Amino acid sequence: MTVLQRVKSITHRICEQSKPTRDVYLDHLREAASRKPKRSALACANLAHGFAACSPSDKAALAGDVVPNLGIITSYNDMLSAHQPFETYPQLIKAAAKEAGGVAQVAGGVPAMCDGVTQGQPGMELSLFSRDVIAMATAIGLSHDMFDAAVYLGVCDKIVPGLTIGALTFGHLPAVFIPAGPMTTGLPNDEKAKTRQLYAEGKVGRDELLESESKSYHGPGTCTFYGTANSNQMLMEIMGLHMPGSSFINPGTPLRDALTREAAKRALAITALGNEYTPVGEMIDERTIVNGVVGLHATGGSTNHTMHLVAMAAAAGIKLTWQDISDLSDVVPLLARVYPNGLADVNHFHAAGGMGYIIRELLDAGLLHEDVKTVWGGTEGLRAYTIEPKLGENGTVVREPVAAESADKKVLSTCKQPFQVTGGLKMLKGNLGTAVIKTSAVKADRHIIEAPAIVFDSQAALQDAFKAGKLNRDFVAVVRFQGPRANGMPELHKLTPALGVLQDRGHMVALVTDGRMSGASGKVPAAIHVTPEALDGGIIGKIRDGDVVRLDAEIGTLDVLEDPEVLAARPTPEVDISHNSYGMGRELFAAFRNVVGKAENGASVFG
Repeated sequence: MTVLQRVKSITHRICEQSKPTRDVYLDHLREAASRKPKRSALACANLAHGFAACSPSDKAALAGDVVPNLGIITSYNDMLSAHQPFETYPQLIKAAAKEAGGVAQVAGGVPAMCDGVTQGQPGMELSLFSRDVIAMATAIGLSHDMFDAAVYLGVCDKIVPGLTIGALTFGHLPAVFIPAGPMTTGLPNDEKAKTRQLYAEGKVGRDELLESESKSYHGPGTCTFYGTANSNQMLMEIMGLHMPGSSFINPGTPLRDALTREAAKRALAITALGNEYTPVGEMIDERTIVNGVVGLHATGGSTNHTMHLVAMAAAAGIKLTWQDISDLSDVVPLLARVYPNGLADVNHFHAAGGMGYIIRELLDAGLLHEDVKTVWGGTEGLRAYTIEPKLGENGTVVREPVAAESADKKVLSTCKQPFQVTGGLKMLKGNLGTAVIKTSAVKADRHIIEAPAIVFDSQAALQDAFKAGKLNRDFVAVVRFQGPRANGMPELHKLTPALGVLQDRGHMVALVTDGRMSGASGKVPAAIHVTPEALDGGIIGKIRDGDVVRLDAEIGTLDVLEDPEVLAARPTPEVDISHNSYGMGRELFAAFRNVVGKAENGASVFG
């Protein structure tokens, strides 16, 4: 079977397993759709409330039932670098909407928290749940039924998946996602990582560490490494939800503003009031989801998206499984080397050819569905995204075909000469259950680790053991009771420096956890998202110190090499996790912990 046939076969399987839920979803979407402005069904008092704060001209336009109204859902706050640029977007969007003969209103705000600020802190236990809160906040903003289309201002880890779930829940509305772009290049990411390891070893102090971090995270925009935030931007473009070429343009530049104005006008052009009606729930179909998974593998994207993509697809009635993601990984090559998969950052990636180059390479290799709908429209499908955007006259956007060759072959390669013949993510299965590993940043001689387990019930316990000098040996760190039900599944990224030091000392080390390890998962092999989690009776909860664990990322297995009868007879340990239930707002999320689904099903509270 050819690569193209294999991709089509997996897509067909997803279509078949999704048919019952997808059909119901589309029926609901079509029931909600209307050729008239949604606000035309509102009573006069409802409508008067809806435009009470508008200018007289906008009031007249909205009262007339002929002018489209664009809802703005924004994740703006000025504490977080990635979201601070959105402060000026509403005025840009409103002016562009007026030029296009429409109106725009800020429909609502959604929370945006930063995993970089909360790493290793109690607040991180709200992080994954914030995705579903964002989806619900999006629904509240759009529930006024005043809008004919919506634009979504979001960038980082849970924000874009949450906005996507919200947008697909209002699938009868066209949706355009507008990014803010990455910060300019600062201290190289590998130098930052070295300083972190030196700090973990006690060789530099807090002042040196803070100086290093501040030089790396130094201005407006997303962090420059290829974690979940920048994987989000890749996904939105390869799934056709961005304007072509808009993902990685730096904030505060004329081209960034031009792309924002263009996106607003395009959103108004694809409402039901015109001739290009593109409801997002029909636009995003099984082929689009497969394109997103392919892009994730080809770029070595974030492990978090093995959950987020499942949850996003479900919002459109599409059933995506880890098996589907794994099977696509077997046929999609790794084409990008961006930190932590290489030394380059996303600015280097964009300069080397960026999304236009990646999409063209994958299309030409038959790895992407070309005949999909996008917000850009036209007859070219995804081929319209094989471009490089530039600033034209009068502040408009012009697009040129992307260069024939990569501008830096250490950053972007071809399908014929990939950095790795399979995708950057791998699914693992065995008597421990199911897990995910990011292989693209792990050297080949570390893809198989077999060593005795050392069991921890928190990342703090592992760090304490490291500082005490108790981990200077080969071992598999088993960090359990970190799943969605136990404590909201926080990222355990603070384990990276310690494990990295031990690996650099020549020890064979690996991590196995029912928690997350973030989009910045690095050079240490880490089997994460282990399902079932310990609190659900998973075998990960029954491992004891000294049990031999084997992680094989080549064939995709994860096992504890103990007698099955012995394992079955062991009681699940009683661990006091009551401290996870209060402080830093965790009291408010007890209901979420009680109903959240398994990681392999998207770790969602929506069923």
